[in-house]
Amino acid sequence: QVQIVESGGGLVQPGGSLRLSCAVSGFTLDEYSIAWFRQAPGKEREGVSCISRMDGSTYYADSVKGRFTISRNNAKNTVYLQINNLKPEDTAAYYCAAQRASYYCLGPVYEYDYWGQGTHVTVSS
Repeated sequence: QVQIVESGGGLVQPGGSLRLSCAVSGFTLDEYSIAWFRQAPGKEREGVSCISRMDGSTYYADSVKGRFTISRNNAKNTVYLQINNLKPEDTAAYYCAAQRASYYCLGPVYEYDYWGQGTHVTVSS
């Protein structure tokens, strides 16, 4: 059975950093591309980054380019999201999702087959 578990969220001051983890089971990272989404209170869920299953290509939303870095460890079946220079507007629940796209994988919510339960990030002084 498929399972996706996010971790690493917490309360961070503006300018700080966090590394989120997304541990998957029931499939491998060369079978599914993995994306990170976030959802702030009262807002729609938005895709922020993904890493493709085929060659590990990475994609980012314009709003996070330069501050977010996605990576993966295939041996651990885990995807990471390094977030630097955190801003209050980064406050959200962060979700990991899986889809079968081979390359570009930062698509709309409905394209994803599996979702985790999310981890919360709060950026506040």
